[in-house]
Amino acid sequence: MIRYDVIIIGAGVAGLYAAMNLPKDKKVLLINKRETFKCNTFYAQGGVALARDKADIPFHIKDTLEAGAGLCDTEAVNVLSENSRAAIDDLIANGFEFDRDENGKLLYTKEAAHSCERILHAGGDATGRYLHYFLLEQNTHAMLGNARVVDLLIKDGECYGVTLLEHRERRNIYAKNVIIASGGVGSLFEYHTNAPCISADMQGLCVMKGIALDRMEMLQFHPTVFVNSTNAQKMLLTEALRGEGATMEDENGRRFLFDYDERGELASRDIVSKAMYHYSRKTGLKIYLAFNNFNEEYFAHRFPNIYKNLRSLGYKVPQQRVPISPAFHYAIGGIKTDLDAKVPSVKNLYAVGEVASTRVHGANRLASNSLLEGMVFAARAVDDILKHIDEEKEDIRFDLEDEEMSLKNDKNIKNQLRRIMWENVSIVRTKSGLNDALETINALLNENIGKLLRFRLLTAKEIVTSALKRSESIGVHTIQEEK
Repeated sequence: MIRYDVIIIGAGVAGLYAAMNLPKDKKVLLINKRETFKCNTFYAQGGVALARDKADIPFHIKDTLEAGAGLCDTEAVNVLSENSRAAIDDLIANGFEFDRDENGKLLYTKEAAHSCERILHAGGDATGRYLHYFLLEQNTHAMLGNARVVDLLIKDGECYGVTLLEHRERRNIYAKNVIIASGGVGSLFEYHTNAPCISADMQGLCVMKGIALDRMEMLQFHPTVFVNSTNAQKMLLTEALRGEGATMEDENGRRFLFDYDERGELASRDIVSKAMYHYSRKTGLKIYLAFNNFNEEYFAHRFPNIYKNLRSLGYKVPQQRVPISPAFHYAIGGIKTDLDAKVPSVKNLYAVGEVASTRVHGANRLASNSLLEGMVFAARAVDDILKHIDEEKEDIRFDLEDEEMSLKNDKNIKNQLRRIMWENVSIVRTKSGLNDALETINALLNENIGKLLRFRLLTAKEIVTSALKRSESIGVHTIQEEK
């Protein structure tokens, strides 16, 4: 029987950074559902936030806590900020190149709710793409693509490996430790910015296994998304645009955000998204992102991919404004973990990155803290694993369960679920809308469906029930009084 020291589920920033920190002599397997670039890290634009130096740590912590609206775990935020510079220095020492000025100094930018410029970027607006490619190049361990995990092998509160679905065949793979780094829940929503294969599988599997999920109602919607396309995945327009001077206006050119917050375009994401929702409902006016403060040469250099993509769609940026809308962007809640990324109820099981709930982000994630969180807590997971990685583990075999993975009507139900979640469980929620969603999800769970769809429905149900339990609005969770 082949047994790995560590199995890592997912090959985004969290999974790959964990792999980079695991010694070459350890037997490690990364499992990736689709092609390697189909992950949220690849699509991340803005950059990586960090405390620039020791003096900035208290201010980075303060900004994170304030954005989190009082629901952050202070200890977790301290861990994030105090280890941020070390994570960045580690990348640079291994050869990663952030954007620099003509004198070779690191270029920092500012995003909403940050009190200073502290976000590093690469390739202008392609930080995630550059970082993902770099981490793939650094990886020395085995990687299995076009495969998905459909079960966790757990007995007596200990994880022994995973069940893999590959080419429609299932097999068990055993490991001393398992790290879940599978990302968020984007495919649950009709409009989102996530990679197409981010489908909330592992969260739903955890529900099946009795593993606690935490704060699933906390879902972040990005305010500046170009939604004029037929794809469920929409084009993200990085927050760094607003940080460097892009403005938001209605059809008449009015910058309405100051009606809702004195910071205008630099208010936190939850405030901007809700302002857009309420303003468009009240006025019926469309909303645009304008780039009047940029000259074309700088815009094309600083945001090359956005410039190229919008130009290809017929928008003459920066001279011309583009229509925008909020879309689902980031899952704040997830699999409950401790400060070492351990899943408390299951020995040798870890969760890192967007799939996890470290409680760093509270009720609203501070811009560009996500890539940082993935790296910091992946490193802590590896540190914990290395303390006991050479211990012998009992040789236990698991039988394969005979379950239908997918059925003919599953695709229609997936699309129905996306509409329900977008209409009833998005930026502004009502108790009746949430109850309607819950009733429909429960009915769908009672239909003859495949296991992969059941994962999605169970995750969606957890989001809805968590939202119903939190009766007061806070951060990204807004419950609107019904007339």
